[in-house]
Amino acid sequence: MRHSENTKTSSLSYICITTTLNNTILNVTDMAGNTLLWASAGSVGFKGSKRSTSYAAQATAEKIAQNCLSQNLLRVHVKLKGVGYGKEAALRGLHTSGLKITKIEDLTRVPFNGCRQKKRRRL
Repeated sequence: MRHSENTKTSSLSYICITTTLNNTILNVTDMAGNTLLWASAGSVGFKGSKRSTSYAAQATAEKIAQNCLSQNLLRVHVKLKGVGYGKEAALRGLHTSGLKITKIEDLTRVPFNGCRQKKRRRL
């Protein structure tokens, strides 16, 4: 049986976890960078300030892991980005759902000096 190059199921894929202070977004791509699946805490059903919690990130990761397993995506590389609370919880959700995490990268940008600080408040 020959496999074509445009198959949806590959043995290895990327999961990009973007955590902000308001939401957690998970994006599953193949090795070329084409999006296969995505989910966010808002699309799972969390609204308002509950989207930024670590529980919402874990529930989103479990939903993505179930979809990955149904599409036969078993081994993943994980890329983390952002400053939110859901990074570790999302990793925990992926791991407990049965995905094999082969590599974890943290791509969060670290400012060196950064933007100008706000002026101090006078008392």
